[in-house]
Amino acid sequence: MGSRLIHETLPVGMLQCNCHILGDAETREALVLDPGDEIKRIEAILVRHKLTVRAIVSTHAHIDHVGGIAKLVRATGAPVLMHEADMPLYQHLDVQAAWIGVPTPETAKVDQFLRDGDSVRWGAFEARVLHTPGHSPGSVALYLPSEQPVSVPGALAAAAEAPRLFAGDTLFAGSIGRTDLWGGSLEEILESIREKLLRLPEETIVYPGHGPTTTIGEERESNPFLRGV
Repeated sequence: MGSRLIHETLPVGMLQCNCHILGDAETREALVLDPGDEIKRIEAILVRHKLTVRAIVSTHAHIDHVGGIAKLVRATGAPVLMHEADMPLYQHLDVQAAWIGVPTPETAKVDQFLRDGDSVRWGAFEARVLHTPGHSPGSVALYLPSEQPVSVPGALAAAAEAPRLFAGDTLFAGSIGRTDLWGGSLEEILESIREKLLRLPEETIVYPGHGPTTTIGEERESNPFLRGV
């Protein structure tokens, strides 16, 4: 029996933010993470898989991760979820836009503030929210354990898949998120990685906000920023 999880990664915008579309192949409910730009391309994937967006989740409120949220809300009507500590960033997209020389995108109402330990659900799937300040005050990651999805009585059990971590800009392959922007803190990001991310199973696949995937084990072993962490 194949996986029920539909997972498409789409690098979007001038900074190539990794937008993730996560769907349940049976219920056709979906989650969209970090729709920073190119909403028409995101919509095309949703249509191709016949997915209905249950929630739009922002791992943090830097412009390259949230610039397309308002357009996706108009297209889908889905609620927006982010951590409250990043609201000042989201409310000042004009300042962010001026800094990188792009037009100021619209903002949308934030429907729910995420907290550490919260669950985000779509279809049979459930991801745990990890608050990981350091890159920004309200940075979060989503952890999807390997035992997903919940088994259905009478159905054949699918083979377990590796856990997945959607890390935003906290942890990258061979690097960590920058901490020189507003609200950033090197001390906090290293603590977030040490206390939240490195405690996850080594086989956990890490999907950073930019660039290629990695694993917790690989980063623990070889990431030069994590020596002694």
